[in-house]
Amino acid sequence: MNDFESRIKAFGIRAKEIKDSLQTEEATKTSLVLPFFNILGYDIFNPTEFVPEFTADIGIKKGEKVDYAILLNNIPSMLIECKSVNEPLTKHDSQLFRYFSTLTAKFAILTNGIIYRFFTDLEESNKMDEKPFLEINITSLKDNQISELKKFHKENFDLDNIKNTASDLKYLGLIRETLSKIFNETPDDEFTKFILNSGVYEGVKTQNIIDKYRPLVKKSIALYVNDLVNEKIQSALNSQAEQENEINSETVETDSEANSESQIVTTEEELQSYYIVKSILRGYIDINRITYKDTISYFGINIDNKVTKWLCRIVLKENIKYVLIKNENDETEKFVINNIDEIYNLEQPLLSRLKKLNVINVTA
Repeated sequence: MNDFESRIKAFGIRAKEIKDSLQTEEATKTSLVLPFFNILGYDIFNPTEFVPEFTADIGIKKGEKVDYAILLNNIPSMLIECKSVNEPLTKHDSQLFRYFSTLTAKFAILTNGIIYRFFTDLEESNKMDEKPFLEINITSLKDNQISELKKFHKENFDLDNIKNTASDLKYLGLIRETLSKIFNETPDDEFTKFILNSGVYEGVKTQNIIDKYRPLVKKSIALYVNDLVNEKIQSALNSQAEQENEINSETVETDSEANSESQIVTTEEELQSYYIVKSILRGYIDINRITYKDTISYFGINIDNKVTKWLCRIVLKENIKYVLIKNENDETEKFVINNIDEIYNLEQPLLSRLKKLNVINVTA
């Protein structure tokens, strides 16, 4: 866990512990808001970078103040409006909306010290969106939210980069919220009618028909989600069982080979095949991690000297030569070769196997 991640998680735990003891907006700022932005790398004690009571003149109204403004290169980059930890945020968006339209900052943050809502101008330039593109609860942070918060760290802050991802974040959140309502609440008329129109019911969709089928739609969604979860669990259990069987198989095989170790002779051709595999993969992994183990049945090439992380198995006999490599579906594929030079043709299967082993992130 990196320093930022550990600090922000620790702060979330502390915020949960102290939030009920904070009674005022000033206490919220001091105990929650300022430490949060300090973790994001901003010098909260430098009034030229983190400016309290920043002036935001609005039309004929002069002297309007936003709680804080973060200045980068002397230019306002983020506006921060704070409320008491005991106060909900829903009724305050309009105030921040007014500030946003008068300043150059492209991001506005509304917070009560626990909830942080991040706004920008995706819908209309220089006009703050009504809905935030990111909302976090500091006491229950998810890993993907921590990744998004990192982008607002002073060392990482890049206006264009954040704006490019803000749209996806906003609409992913809205779609997820909609799906949550569909899955957890009784489907509305429009969604029920959409399902019925998808080849389910051919007749006229009167209100009585929609009301009749609505409970079935809800039940079907619940059953489908349940089946999907069970399928994933079963798949994980099967994968674990296969891995255990493979380990047991390898153990039996190793014990058997130990008794016949004197019969194993590693040939020059097998060693050459090993060096060919290392040559193919030298740009994708530290080649010192590629090892081999010779057996009576085959010449195995492994990762980190672990038989459970075997990369390929090579059989080189006088009458037949072939290479065994597991594909993305964990099925063992057999590649017949005429000579070991043809192993160079197996770069893609070998790279796919590396990816499956989670050794590297292979994009080739």
